[in-house]
Amino acid sequence: MRMPCTRDGLTDTGRLKTRYYTAASLDGFIATRDHSLEWLFPLGDIADTSYPEFIRGVGALAMGASTYQWMLDHVVAGGAPWPYAQPAWVFTHRPLPAVPGAPIHFVQGDVRLVHAAMDAAAGGRSGWIVGGGDLVGQFHDAGLLDEIIVQVGSVTLGAGQPLLPRAIVSPPLVLTAVRHVGPGFAELHYTVPRAQPAGGRA
Repeated sequence: MRMPCTRDGLTDTGRLKTRYYTAASLDGFIATRDHSLEWLFPLGDIADTSYPEFIRGVGALAMGASTYQWMLDHVVAGGAPWPYAQPAWVFTHRPLPAVPGAPIHFVQGDVRLVHAAMDAAAGGRSGWIVGGGDLVGQFHDAGLLDEIIVQVGSVTLGAGQPLLPRAIVSPPLVLTAVRHVGPGFAELHYTVPRAQPAGGRA
């Protein structure tokens, strides 16, 4: 069923607005080397962040195999239901178990094809790339990443899964908002500008 249309989920050109919403350590990692998020939970309550408002505006999700496996191991395996009513596309090169009744599609290959399917399913709401960082980088490379919202935690990990393993230098990201969330987080909102064509105006 298509969700009600809302302009906030669309870019100026009318396509799906795609956001990367995540948390990262101060030194730029979204998880430890073994994909653990245990460092994250003591830092604050997700209800105090922008997440409750954010998820209401999401109409479609994409995530990598490691992120999906973490959800299976730490949410579904504990007896909780799959947390998303929105259709989700999971990028994977290996067989993964489905969650009965959940609108999950297992895919691989070109993110542009999946983005088009997400756009058709989202009903005017936005798309959320849940993670990981390399998948987000693929959307960026295809010109399909519009915003980054990152809650920077007050810890360092030293190593782990990087926030976004891409060089984004010219043009740089545009910081649009900063929010202090208790003692544990600084929430940063960025837009991702499009590179100007050669000879174009900056």
